[in-house]
Amino acid sequence: MKYLHTMIRVQNLDSALDFFINKLDMKEVRRKDVPEGKFTLVFVAADENDLPLELTYNWGTTEPYSGGENFGHVAYGVDNIYEFCEKLMNNGVTILRPPRDGRMAFIRSPDQISIELLQIGEPLPIQEPWASMKNQGKW
Repeated sequence: MKYLHTMIRVQNLDSALDFFINKLDMKEVRRKDVPEGKFTLVFVAADENDLPLELTYNWGTTEPYSGGENFGHVAYGVDNIYEFCEKLMNNGVTILRPPRDGRMAFIRSPDQISIELLQIGEPLPIQEPWASMKNQGKW
């Protein structure tokens, strides 16, 4: 398993970028707009060799985040997401968002910290029982 990033939600992308880039002197290392999900991901880092911080801007969000809702998750890359999730399940961990797409799953720590698991490299071919599994709870 390899640590990938931490994600926080931002209310205003422009002010967040001003803070992280202009005030903290970080650099934008990549950006992805996801129209179908109505969000933008911007990854910033102190330098190109540093692990990124993911800033997630949900389009149209007007209510301020409260109660820690702005902290999103930590992310880890795994060599085989299906095998890793099966091992977790065999050890009593609930897979909240199964890797139906062969690429991404979510679990929570005992303290309810959301953990994203991402397939390293290309997504694995979609397969059962993962493809039919439903989401559980919040992730």
